[in-house]
Amino acid sequence: MPTLPVHIKHAGRTYDLTLDTDQPPTAFKQTIYELTGVPQERMKVMVKGGVLKDDASWAKIAPKANQTFMVIGAAGPLPQAPEKPVVFLEDMDESEIAKVLALPPGLRNLGNTCYMNATVQAMRAIPELQQSLLATTGGTGPLSGALRELYSQMSRSTEGVIPLRFLQVLRQVVPQFGELDRSKSGAMATAYAQQDAEECWTAIANSLKEVPLAGTPGKKFIEQYMMGVMRRELKCDEAPEEEPTVTTEQILKLECNISITTNFMHSGIMDALDQKIEKRSPSLGREAVYNQKSRLQRLPTYLAVHMVRFAWRRDIGKKAKIMRKVKFPVEYDALDLVTEDLKKQLEPVARRLKELERDRAERRKVRKRTKIAKDSPPADKGKGKSNETDVEMAEAAPEAAPEAEASASDDKGKAVEGGALEDESVYRAKEQKELEELVSPQLKEDVGCSVTGLYDLIAIVTHKGAAADAGHYMAYVKKSCFHPTAISGEASSSSTATVLDDEDEDWYKFDDDKVTPFPKEKLATLDGGGEDSSAYVLLYRSKPLV
Repeated sequence: MPTLPVHIKHAGRTYDLTLDTDQPPTAFKQTIYELTGVPQERMKVMVKGGVLKDDASWAKIAPKANQTFMVIGAAGPLPQAPEKPVVFLEDMDESEIAKVLALPPGLRNLGNTCYMNATVQAMRAIPELQQSLLATTGGTGPLSGALRELYSQMSRSTEGVIPLRFLQVLRQVVPQFGELDRSKSGAMATAYAQQDAEECWTAIANSLKEVPLAGTPGKKFIEQYMMGVMRRELKCDEAPEEEPTVTTEQILKLECNISITTNFMHSGIMDALDQKIEKRSPSLGREAVYNQKSRLQRLPTYLAVHMVRFAWRRDIGKKAKIMRKVKFPVEYDALDLVTEDLKKQLEPVARRLKELERDRAERRKVRKRTKIAKDSPPADKGKGKSNETDVEMAEAAPEAAPEAEASASDDKGKAVEGGALEDESVYRAKEQKELEELVSPQLKEDVGCSVTGLYDLIAIVTHKGAAADAGHYMAYVKKSCFHPTAISGEASSSSTATVLDDEDEDWYKFDDDKVTPFPKEKLATLDGGGEDSSAYVLLYRSKPLV
């Protein structure tokens, strides 16, 4: 018989139709499509021996009356191909990756200029510097104008920028950076020599001293935001009755001396602050040993630390790199570095801020735990203990919230009505008010100083290699320096800008014009201890009150 009554079963439903064995299987599939909505391109009709193919022979299949055919496939239209083909990150070049990931731009190496590129990238982590440069119209020197143009160009680009004009002005202002490499011969003798990134940092900062502080008439940016005031006291060990000599000076950075016993940045800084020196004693009339104790009587918002990795070696007659591994912190308490008077002003704010940061971390945990419980499917009592645990977590989260809310007011510790956390901005507003009341009036009047004495690491300039006058410099900058940060519990007001969660503490690595994400967990690899990249200049920013 050419026609047979058969049944089609699909998605739990059964359909009756007539199979005409004189027609090809494609006609049979078309009838199935009209009944089930499953396109032929997605349809699989199961027959004896496997799947029904378009060129199959009904004679070989030998269907029988009232036979049931199983149909597999989802109903609905076929998915449309994307307008643009999918491209994977590993197939993209560096400029395409930068656009997709919204990476900040790198700087092209113009011939041993990595020292300058790394320094410029690290300084770009200071938004107040860029604001002050943009607000300046002139009269501050050629280098400030060149840096303003360079930062403006970088803000409009996602690809590598060529810093030619800035380099030319830098070499004019500081001729040292225009020196040729004397170790080369022939055509290579015209190549520019590698320079020191720390010396470049100091030279640029000194050249920017006349840049006014934006929005504050009569104030200079470098002096207010990047300069500390060091108090040095000299006492003669051999003549205790001799009056100590006290001097003060402005500094752009702290030195971290590295000896055979230095394992941590803090101890290296303290070694540099407390030293014994020889000088002529007026009371003894001869050379004598003096104890020099240096302490900061002003802390700037941005504190630079120079890891003194290059030292002069008399035996070889040149500078050599100190390869020792020295650990540096991502959060730094600078209260040990200040005078007793300044410490008394900073301690109340620093102590309370540390407590509030613990409370903030606890609130983040509660919100995260509550969100996980909220997003989880309803618990199924019949599936064992694992689902019971989910139920317990969901029920416990609101009760745990009051323990973590710890507001900055006198009612700290009281439960929030209803057992739920308020918006994070509510807590931050209360905390800011309390902390501001603890700030010393003297510090409030000092624009650009640190009012907490507590710092976060935001940028690092590293040196790679064993030689002091060679090697390669790179910069590492915290992501939050380039993108606004959304406080947990708050929605971003910007729909276009790249916004980070306040828990995102990853970094960017700037290897000249190559820019890549760098996880926070890998920062410890920059401690040194070999020829690979080691921290050379570190930039810390004072913790804000919110």
